[in-house]
This record gives sequence, structure tokens and C-alpha cells, in this order.
Amino acid sequence: MLQKKDGRYEVYGNPITAQQTKAADQWKDMLAKKFNYDPNEKFNLSVEDHPYGSEIFGLKNIVRNGSGQPVDKKNGVIVSTIRMGFGHYRIAMAGVSAAKAMGFTPYWLDLLAIPGITTDVINRSNSNYSWFSRLSQRSSFFNKYVWESVTTGEPTLPFVQFILDNYIVGWPWRFLKTNIKDYKMSELFHNLYSALPSDMPILTSHMWTAMGAVSGGMTNVVDMMFDNWPMAFQLTEGAKHAVQSPSGYYGFRAMRGFDDKGKVLKPTPADAIYFTGHHVDHELVENIEADCDDRISRMNAKEPRRFLVTMGGAGAQRELFKAIIEHAIPMIEKDKIALFINLGDHKDNWTWLQAELAQHKDIINTHFTWDDTREFTDGIRKQSAHGLHVFLHDNTFHAVYATNYLMRVMDVMITKPSELAFYPVPKIFNARVGGHEMWGAIRGAEIGDSTVETRTIPQTLQAIDLLTEADDLLAMFCDCIVKNKSIGIYDGAYKSVELATGKKFTR
Repeated sequence: MLQKKDGRYEVYGNPITAQQTKAADQWKDMLAKKFNYDPNEKFNLSVEDHPYGSEIFGLKNIVRNGSGQPVDKKNGVIVSTIRMGFGHYRIAMAGVSAAKAMGFTPYWLDLLAIPGITTDVINRSNSNYSWFSRLSQRSSFFNKYVWESVTTGEPTLPFVQFILDNYIVGWPWRFLKTNIKDYKMSELFHNLYSALPSDMPILTSHMWTAMGAVSGGMTNVVDMMFDNWPMAFQLTEGAKHAVQSPSGYYGFRAMRGFDDKGKVLKPTPADAIYFTGHHVDHELVENIEADCDDRISRMNAKEPRRFLVTMGGAGAQRELFKAIIEHAIPMIEKDKIALFINLGDHKDNWTWLQAELAQHKDIINTHFTWDDTREFTDGIRKQSAHGLHVFLHDNTFHAVYATNYLMRVMDVMITKPSELAFYPVPKIFNARVGGHEMWGAIRGAEIGDSTVETRTIPQTLQAIDLLTEADDLLAMFCDCIVKNKSIGIYDGAYKSVELATGKKFTR
């Protein structure tokens, strides 16, 4: 729980200033007033089959009504998430998949599917995040001097820093003042989480879900932490933190750079933080050797190289996608590559893409339902694939999971270094969206399953050509992925479930 001493909030014994404390309280009060927060509101929660994940994972959905079954904590694990981009959904899916593989019933708690204060507050923040994310791709000045600073805490131009410090409360994300601001906001979710069994195991994939759970009195919270750049706003005192990399573990353990004045802080206690490895779905980890063998077999048979391009949840980087597609079309027509584009649930991007591909309708194959996506993917697992394939779904769950499902039959994935940076598939990293993503690319490149970050479009196209024309990089990436599995690098989801339940995973 958030502690206050001598009028100042503190995290693990590290206080912020009185002024920052006041600003955090005002932030919560403003949101409470704006959305008519009722501290006595009751959340009547029940359980029903998840509309999209039940068939895939046996997933149960926690909803705000009394018509379903009660939450059963005997053999259940709650996984709480939000859509803030696709990354937090993806981490939650890894937790669900691991929990199911370990014999538990997974329960899905999406705060944006619960009517009330949670939806109101998070939608406001998500809209702002998506807008700024897209702006960073349209304006090089904004990206370099504002967005990179916001997302890393690194210095920027003095006048920009003045605006961030005085008019955008709690930014940059790296500092403790942001942690307090976010916790105070998440206290508005107290009533929701207090309606759940307080000692039930719960995995969270965003700090607001972790903070809300702790604020609501839950005592068995494991936060599956995202990215590879430690930022103070991810910490929740009262939760266990599952960190994906050794460098990330050190940064959080030492609270490195979390003070906005550069002060060395008291460390995060060792019993509050754990190096678990990458948060990855059981189905992907379990089949690493077989899927890498298939990639090498396709390579040796000179089949068209398969590339998967992913559209992120914030919907940025259209210019890059256009360049990749234009570069790929001649190679598709010569049957040198097969290109797969997952548009997620962005219908407007399909309208845009149709216009861009108006002269190439004959090579486009569309997959707009989950049944079609699954059937097609299963069909090319041992068969060759050709042409250009576009995937679009009408819900976030299938939109995100389509990429996970396609990964196993892909040779190379082209993605920004977001949470997909941690997945066991050969990857080309295109330019990041926010400075924090840089460290995901560094992690992937150093463990050998990815390129370095290709910061410009020509660099990305060069990487496509290299991985199409030559075999050495693909063979090296596959070899590293198999070796990484053998030392547990991709076991973060299993270990997160272990932290929450006490049950060990055995392969």
C-alpha cells in the first residue's frame, strides 16, 4: 500500500516532495470529480465464458453483473489487463496461456470491459497516449525532444522540460513522482478489486491494474512487467514484480534514475522483485524446436520466405508500412517472399491499405474472421505459402492473438521493439515508438533472436533483403532461440504463475 510520512508519499522508503504529493492528490481529486466517483459504489462481479478466449484457453471472463457464476478461487488465477496499445494484452495472454498449461482456470479481468470509473479514467488516458504516440511518428521534433524524454526520463530542451515539469503532471514516466500520481489515480479502482477474493492469485500486465489490486486489498499480486527500460511508474509497493531481463532487474532493484534530481535511492526490496524471463505463451515456448526446424526446412527447400508485419495498438507508422509493402510486392510477384500483414482491429487501416494496393488486388488474400485465420494458419504449418495475406479482426482479443498464432508459421516478424521484442521468433526491429522501446531492441539483438533496431526505412528494407537473399541470419536466429529456451529465457509467464500460486511448472 502507498505510504505517507511527514506529509509526503513514499515508495519503498523513498519520499517525493511535498509539492509533488499535493499534485498527486489533486490529480486523483480532479479525476474523481470529473467522473463522479462514488467511494461507496458496489461492484457485483460474476463469471461467464470469455466470448473470444474460451475456445482457445478455456478462459473465463469477469463481468459486472450478477447473472453469471461467482469467482471460484479454489483453482483459479485472475489475469488483469487493459488495452494501452497491444503490449499489455499480449502479456496478459501469456499469463493466461501459462496458467492453463499449469492446470489452473484462467480468469480475464479487462478494466476497459467493466462499466464505470475504470473505463472512464483509462479511456481518457489511453486516448491521450495514442494521440501522442501517433504524433511522435508525424513530427521528428516532437519525437526527439518531447516523446523520447517522456518515455525515458532523459534530458530534453530546457523550455520543453519546463512544460513537462509544470503543465503535464507526473511526466516523465521514469520518476517516482509519476509512480505516486498513477497510484493515486488507481485508488479509484479500489471498489472493483475489493469485490474479488482478497487472497486469490492475480497476475497484472499494467501498473494501473497492479496498483488497483493492491489498493483494493488484494494480497497475492504479481505484476508481469513490460519493456526493458526501468521506469518508476511500473512499481507497486505491495506486489511482486516479474521482470523480463537481468538489466531490467538491476534497474528496478537499484531504482536507477528514478529520482528527478539524480539522487541515489533506497533499493527495491529483494522479496518484491524477481527476474523471471520473457513473458511468452506456453504454445510458443513448448514448440520452439519444432517451429525452428520448420523454418530451416523451408529455407533449405527454397520456399518463399515468410514475413509477418504487425500493426501496433496505437496505430502509428503508416509510412513505414507503405514502404515495406511497396518494396515487397515485386518479390511477392516473383514468389521470393510471402507477406503477412496483421492490421489488428484497425478497420481504417484496411481502407487505407486497399487504396495503396489498388493495382495489386490479384495478390491479396484477406482473413477477417478468427475461424479463417486459424484454419489458414494451420493449413500452412507444413505446406508452402505464397502471396500477400491481410488479417483484420473485429475485437481486440483476436486482433492481438492472431499475431501470436501466426508467429509459429512465420520465418521473420517485422515489428517495432515493443512487447513483441521478447517473443521467440526471428525478428527485424523497425524504428521504435518512444525511447523506452529502444531497450527491447537491445535485448533482442543481444540474445540473438533479432536484428538491431533499424532506425530508418532504408535500413529496414535492407534487413528484409538480407533475410530474403541469404540464409546465415535466419539460421543464426533460430539456433539462438533454441539455445535461449534451454536456459529459460522465455519462461517468464510460467514463473509469474509460480510466484502467484506457489506451484512449480514442470516441462
